[in-house]
Amino acid sequence: MFRRHFLFSVVILAGSIFMTPKLSAQGRETTTPADWSQFRGPGGQGVIQSSSKLPTEWDATKNVAWKTALPGAGASSPIVWKDHIYLTAYTGFFVPNETGGSQEDLKRHLLCFDRESGKELWNTAVKAKLPEEERIRDHGFAASTPAADKDHIYCFFGKSGLVAFDHQGKQKWQADCGSGTNGWGSGSSPVLFEKFVIVNASVESESILAFDRMSGKKVWSADGIKEAWNTPVVIQTAEGKPELIVPTHGAILAFSPETGKQLWSCKTDITWYMVPSIVAKDGIVYCLGGRSGVASLAVRSGGRGDVTKTHRLWTSNKGSNVSSPVVHGDKLYWVHDNLGIAYCAELESGNIVYEQRLNRADQSYASAVLANGNLYYLMRDGRTFVVEARPAFSEVSINDLRDGGVFNGSIAVDRDRLLIRSDKFLYCISSAK
Repeated sequence: MFRRHFLFSVVILAGSIFMTPKLSAQGRETTTPADWSQFRGPGGQGVIQSSSKLPTEWDATKNVAWKTALPGAGASSPIVWKDHIYLTAYTGFFVPNETGGSQEDLKRHLLCFDRESGKELWNTAVKAKLPEEERIRDHGFAASTPAADKDHIYCFFGKSGLVAFDHQGKQKWQADCGSGTNGWGSGSSPVLFEKFVIVNASVESESILAFDRMSGKKVWSADGIKEAWNTPVVIQTAEGKPELIVPTHGAILAFSPETGKQLWSCKTDITWYMVPSIVAKDGIVYCLGGRSGVASLAVRSGGRGDVTKTHRLWTSNKGSNVSSPVVHGDKLYWVHDNLGIAYCAELESGNIVYEQRLNRADQSYASAVLANGNLYYLMRDGRTFVVEARPAFSEVSINDLRDGGVFNGSIAVDRDRLLIRSDKFLYCISSAK
């Protein structure tokens, strides 16, 4: 089921698995571990040490702190910054279960909610640059999760560009990312690094783009980003050097996040487009992707040029085409997007420890979340499977929020609460009395 690629030497790698929250070289506050302020939370890894009160059981009434109707649909995930929750949505055209509308009516929205009550505080709309696709399969026109810092909330709206808003909802700048469109839409979310906001504009311009956070001015760009719907991740090598990792069709690419210079590439042997985001530990990158054949691999970071023969550690036929994994201890965990199977694999070898079919599981486009020793797997029908994060499958609970909408966004962790969105509602799940 896998192929092992032995290295000529054993390298002991140190350093954190991702760029840890801190003040940038320019002194700008970025985030704190308590803030789930970007796609997949701190470092984009889907992992957080949260309160022991984080709920593991809920339904439509049990442990629902609040439920807020959304003014539009979307597949993006909620984020948290201080007392606010931010979420994107779209209205006016090709909205599920709505008739009428036209491209001229299409708008993307940044929504702001009060953390405690769920009350909508403001709603800022951005009109679409046309023409757009006649339809976006499965995901709609608001699939990218915002990212926030103390100055702005950054939203990627595909052909309509990267837009920065202040925390009162006023648009501060808008940057062009290209004019390309695709029937699957855009799915990559903004990434913050030092003074930059970085966007994977594979659909729009087959490029990675970095903009100045304050002005929106383009700082650098890198080409050759083909068939990549994933959100890039900044990791650290064993030497403490940052690398921006982007899986593309046929290869994982690494760039300098400061300059956009390509550092290395590694062939994946995956023949499909790449949707899942990577995870990393101790300088090793773990990547899922594809529907058949090779579907996952591990690569040691820090190389130069084509590192396929020297740094690719293993490949495996087990993976996922959409949902992203998490790392816990010496294991990799994920759920297959279409088969309803939960996997646990060894980081060192790619060997499968278990593959367990979940009970009548629906499709899953949401990425895995790991908190307090539990894995949270959200299905598109609104059910969440909670599974213990250990190398023997143990189901904790199955939780049902089915409301007639579609749940494509990933779960966000807000301290001792969970935030879950469907096309219709934003839910706050809490076990606190």
